[in-house]
Amino acid sequence: MTTRRAKLLEATCRVIALRGVRGLRVEDVAAEAGVSKTLIYYHFRDRAGLVTSALEFVNDRAEGYVGSTGDDDIPVRDLLLGLLAAEFQDDTAVRENSAVWGEVRAAATFDEGLRPTLASLTERWLVDIAELIADGQDEGSIPESVDSRAAAVRLTSLVEGLSGRWLAGLLTTAEARAHVAAALERELAGGSQG
Repeated sequence: MTTRRAKLLEATCRVIALRGVRGLRVEDVAAEAGVSKTLIYYHFRDRAGLVTSALEFVNDRAEGYVGSTGDDDIPVRDLLLGLLAAEFQDDTAVRENSAVWGEVRAAATFDEGLRPTLASLTERWLVDIAELIADGQDEGSIPESVDSRAAAVRLTSLVEGLSGRWLAGLLTTAEARAHVAAALERELAGGSQG
């Protein structure tokens, strides 16, 4: 991604985090980035292209702070906890990412054009978590009775819900992480959940 395009997307994320998707105006992004509206239209065609590109941008940015450590000796349970808990950090970019995700998810309720990108990126996240759970089953640390796909849906949904409360100041970072840890232990216990 070009540096200019990345800077435009960073500005878009800041505006979305401050005003929401519904309050996003191309003029505001241009002012935030210190460029003309024409440049934004050149890179993103229209407002919808700008919003979907911003969602893809925050998804890529999140992979940087939740990505694998590269250490194969980390137990899968610990890796899963680290990945899910990394969504809650006292870091401006992490908070901004969470706000953009929440805003786009909410806007997709009314804007069908946002749904394909949102669905694709959400599916990628679900598959990643489900595959890790399956890896834990292969290594024997997670019971075979755990439905990896269903557990991934519940865990990622929990993270999304906690995120809204965390961003609103209703939960601290430590509280959000503690809820993730408790839910992960319940999900991976291997009971008769379905």
